[in-house]
Amino acid sequence: MDDAAPEPADADLSLLSLFAGWALADELQRRLAADGFGDLRFADGFVFQQLVPGPATIGALAAAAGVSQQAASKAVADLERRGYVRREADPADRRSRRVALAARGEAAVAAGRRHRAALDEELAARLGPRRVAAARRLLADAVEALGAGERVRGRRVRPPR
Repeated sequence: MDDAAPEPADADLSLLSLFAGWALADELQRRLAADGFGDLRFADGFVFQQLVPGPATIGALAAAAGVSQQAASKAVADLERRGYVRREADPADRRSRRVALAARGEAAVAAGRRHRAALDEELAARLGPRRVAAARRLLADAVEALGAGERVRGRRVRPPR
């Protein structure tokens, strides 16, 4: 049995991309917490990605996430309690309610975008812009090759089961 510590460069691409994603997500969470969004969880982003284009029903959120309406309602209630989303009447059907980003949710999305752009710039400064661009192209090509491009474009990205 080899007791040597594993080297990142020896990991296969699936694990290495996962580890890089986790490291980037951890740094993003740290920066968001410093901006006053310390109560945000990584999983909240799955709801946010559905609400960025505009309000959605609980049923639509549940379908996009592949969960029950009860699970989606619970997630929305938690985000509402923390001030990230609000419920509003559906203009097409006053009996129905839709979920929308509240001002705090919009601010969190803006902060996340700002920090992700800053991380890209910092990595380009440290590793070189050509290497970062090549890594982006490689990962985007891998997403397409594995058939996940439409999920990204349709804002239906979720963790594997």
